[in-house]
Amino acid sequence: MGSCGPVSTPASTSSKLSTTGGRPFHGQTLYRSTVGALQYLTFTRPDTTYAVNKVSQFMHCPMDSHWVAVKRILCYVNATSSHGLFFSRGSSALLHGYSDSDWGGDVDDRKSTTGFAIFLGSNLISWASRKQKAISWSSTYAEYHALAAATSEMTWVELLLREIGCFTTSIPILWCDNLSATYLTANPIFHSRTKYMEIDFHFVRYKVCDKSLSVRYVSSHDQVADALTKPLSKVRFLDLKCKLTVVPHPAQLEGE
Repeated sequence: MGSCGPVSTPASTSSKLSTTGGRPFHGQTLYRSTVGALQYLTFTRPDTTYAVNKVSQFMHCPMDSHWVAVKRILCYVNATSSHGLFFSRGSSALLHGYSDSDWGGDVDDRKSTTGFAIFLGSNLISWASRKQKAISWSSTYAEYHALAAATSEMTWVELLLREIGCFTTSIPILWCDNLSATYLTANPIFHSRTKYMEIDFHFVRYKVCDKSLSVRYVSSHDQVADALTKPLSKVRFLDLKCKLTVVPHPAQLEGE
C-alpha cells in the first residue's frame, strides 16, 4: 500500500456499506487479518474508529465493496502515518465527554450507531464507536442509548482515576446534541411517557439526580462524537479530528 493515493478521510460519504449487492470477496482470510490489524490501530487513532468498526461488521461474508472500504482506510493511514493523539501537560482535571448516535444509519437492519469521546481536561482518554443492539423507534431513543453507554464508561473512568489518586475538580459533564434526550435525564414527567425505553437507560437519570453527572446540550456543529458515528465530509472530518486531538507528530522530538 506504499504507492496508494492519499485520501483525507477514512470512510466515503458517497456510498453506504451493505451485506447485499456486489460480488463476494474471495480473499476472506486476507480481509479478516487486515481488519483485525486495523482494530489494534483504533487504540491510538480515534479518527479511524468508526471506519474500522464499520468494516468489522462484514467479517463473516465480505464483499468486494467492503474490501474497497478497507483499502481506503489503509490509504488514509498511510497518508497520516505521522499523526497521533496529543497529550498536554498541566491540563485541568475536569472529566467531560461527548455522546452521539446515528439514528437508523445501518441500511441492512436500521440499527443505530453509538459514539462517545471522554476527555480529562483537554486530553482524550476514552472513545468508542459501536452498533446498537436494538432498533430505536426514535432519534431520542437512540441518543438516550448512547448517553447510557457514555455514562457507564465515564463512571468507570472516574473510579479508575480515584483509584490511582487522581480526583476530578468538579461534577463530570456529558454533552449531547439531542434536546429531548437531555430533558429526559432530569424530567420525571417525560419518563412516564417513554415506557418503551429499557430500564437500564434510567441509570443516566439516577446519576444526574445523585449529582454525580451533569448532562448538557451542545449544538450539532460542536458535537465532537459525530466523527465516531458516521462518515463525514473532508472539511467536517478534519475539524473534528483536530478536536479529538489527533495531530501530526513533530518530525524531531525536543532534545534529540
